Amino acid sequence: MYSDNGTNFIATKNMLDELYKFLNSPEFVQTYGKEMVDNRISWKTLPPAAPHMAGIWERAVRSVKTHLYKVIGCQILTFEELTTVLTQIEALLNSRPLCVLSNDPNDLEPLTPAHFLKMTPLHHLPSVQLEEDRLTRLSRFQLLDQMVQSFWKRWSLEYLNSLQEKSKWNKSIENLAVGTVVLIKDENAIPLHWKLGVVQEVHPGSDGVVRVATVKTKSGVYKRPVVKLCPLPTQ
Repeated sequence: MYSDNGTNFIATKNMLDELYKFLNSPEFVQTYGKEMVDNRISWKTLPPAAPHMAGIWERAVRSVKTHLYKVIGCQILTFEELTTVLTQIEALLNSRPLCVLSNDPNDLEPLTPAHFLKMTPLHHLPSVQLEEDRLTRLSRFQLLDQMVQSFWKRWSLEYLNSLQEKSKWNKSIENLAVGTVVLIKDENAIPLHWKLGVVQEVHPGSDGVVRVATVKTKSGVYKRPVVKLCPLPTQ
């Protein structure tokens, strides 16, 4: 586990280190067994005044804050309402696919951060699309749901764009290859729903650059431009 050098993190780390020493003491091990402490998580902190060394997660935090400010806007939420919105947004973030456990297009169950937290994928209850509805006619519950839907649309699009390699000036990127597992951009996707597919065929142009690919999903085979296909982070 990595974090910056904030005093709250340092205090928590010291407390957990003391707890680990207790759990690893001969008395505890003899009583409860060594297997309880074999898989210890180590906590490493960054040097003071070095936030640039945490670029990966600091950029993710910034992205979440940016979209959160936009979707909440000037609305005043109670503690329970804010907790509800943040909990649902947390679920959205932890639903993003990291890799797939099988290349079978009919069984593309992705591994997500949620699997490390609760050992199962997350699900979202179906809801009515409320993004275009006027705020004055929404109940408080619908208002919170609208915020979550708006956050999902903004953040998921930004996340998918971040997965796509971009060519810069005279630097070329590799063509999409057959067998690559991709996320398919869908502007109408509901929260927590990521459309996955496997590239079955590529269609290069006269210059050898692949701009179109045939993708197989569990619902069928589709031809899509590569700008709509995003390889998973582990590909």
